[in-house]
Amino acid sequence: MTWIKVCGLESLDNNNIVSFDHDGKEIMVVKAGDSIYATDRICTHAYADLSGGIMNEDEKTLTCPLHLSAFKLSDGIPQNPPAEMPLSTYKIKVEDNDVLVLFD
Repeated sequence: MTWIKVCGLESLDNNNIVSFDHDGKEIMVVKAGDSIYATDRICTHAYADLSGGIMNEDEKTLTCPLHLSAFKLSDGIPQNPPAEMPLSTYKIKVEDNDVLVLFD
């Protein structure tokens, strides 16, 4: 397992999404309230980039801009159709104001 530095903590203002690719995976990191999450960036229903979606900071969900399925950031589970499959989620840690994501 490898921790990969994604960005500095200061670049994650609330509702700001940092997108990156790693080992063929399209990933996003987002801060909602005091929590930071990392999930797949591509909707599981149809190919749509979730980094262009709508953040609901109170519910800690991100809604797909294409077909409006909302995904919980904590576990990737879709909250409504048409998406049925969850997003993959990744562990996060902050060290020296750097945000790192854990990959297998």
